[in-house]
Amino acid sequence: MPIPNRSQLSDLRGATRMVIDATDSVVEVVEKMHRTVQLQPGPLGDPAADRPSGIAGLVYRSVRLSVRLVGRAVGASLTGIATLLPEGESSPARDAYRSAANGVYGDYLSRTGNPLAIDMSLWHRGQRIDPDDPMQGLEQRSDAAPANKLLVLVHGLCMNDRQWNRDGHDHGAALANELGYLPLYLRYNSGLQIESNGRMLAETLETLIGNWATPVDELVIMGHSMGGLVARSACHQGDEAGHVWPKHLRKLVFLGTPHHGALLERGGHGLDVVMDLSPYSMPLTRLSKARSAGINDLRHGRISGGGDIVPLPSGVKCYAAAAVRAAKRSLLSERVIGDGLVTPDSALGRHPDSKRMLAIPKSRQWVGYGMGHRELLNRPEAYEQISSWLQEPQ
Repeated sequence: MPIPNRSQLSDLRGATRMVIDATDSVVEVVEKMHRTVQLQPGPLGDPAADRPSGIAGLVYRSVRLSVRLVGRAVGASLTGIATLLPEGESSPARDAYRSAANGVYGDYLSRTGNPLAIDMSLWHRGQRIDPDDPMQGLEQRSDAAPANKLLVLVHGLCMNDRQWNRDGHDHGAALANELGYLPLYLRYNSGLQIESNGRMLAETLETLIGNWATPVDELVIMGHSMGGLVARSACHQGDEAGHVWPKHLRKLVFLGTPHHGALLERGGHGLDVVMDLSPYSMPLTRLSKARSAGINDLRHGRISGGGDIVPLPSGVKCYAAAAVRAAKRSLLSERVIGDGLVTPDSALGRHPDSKRMLAIPKSRQWVGYGMGHRELLNRPEAYEQISSWLQEPQ
């Protein structure tokens, strides 16, 4: 039987803490529903504000206390054991699990110091790149000599840098071979507010460009889904902070980016509104509302804390690709279904309010039919369009 390593124990400790906190939340939801049923209010209105009293109240308090004590004991024991074990390497399965957990509960993981929380970092072919000394991570590879053309790839919600490689194809690696870009893959906690990730990306790029060994002639950022919003937020905040790196940015490529919101989050928010109408179902919305700040930002494609309308960065060529599951054009497939998560209007920056419409010329828009949201990462026709865009004169 293989000996577990420190990383595995750390993940187990983080997962245990999540389970304990979730159990505590469920107990509180049941407690509030119990009190509501006791008082028998009307079908509409607010639930009971107080908790059950007497024996029922004592039972609920005892259960919550027991859950918390067990959680602390398990966490302390795992922490002690982990220090005695060797450090372990990550794997695609582990990274996928952590990325999904961060996407759904990332702000909670970060706020509570959970070991599962992901820190923002840049990667190149499995090697972590330190923005303060980027050449140290690259000099070990003969095919990664300092380049003057950088391509930064920003993944979407619940994903990670490894998942740019889909079905044997990786846009970054293909563009490196064809056009000579040096691909750098961002890994980040997609459950944090998009504004927070945008700020951290702006600061990371400022440090990276400042420490690059050779002059950077061309910087391109490609964002898939939420990654495009993070890239836009980084451009906005980088300009406001007076950073140098935006001056090197030549092109932005958006793949299925919900500039004006995603269908799934809008549906989840609508369900919350309906459930909040009744005191009997209202306590359950605490569980559904536990989804991350990053997911909530996807409702309207919010990239700034105040929800201000943020235009595309000036002087930067922007390109947008959308996908539609249907093989042919139709009102239903384009306005309602889209790629299953994002409609073409949202992905292409189109909006009935001219103030919110993004200035992406039609010549820089592309729609792929007969493909889903994630297929924008590997379909040959999508790559051909991206390659064509990046070969356009600056």
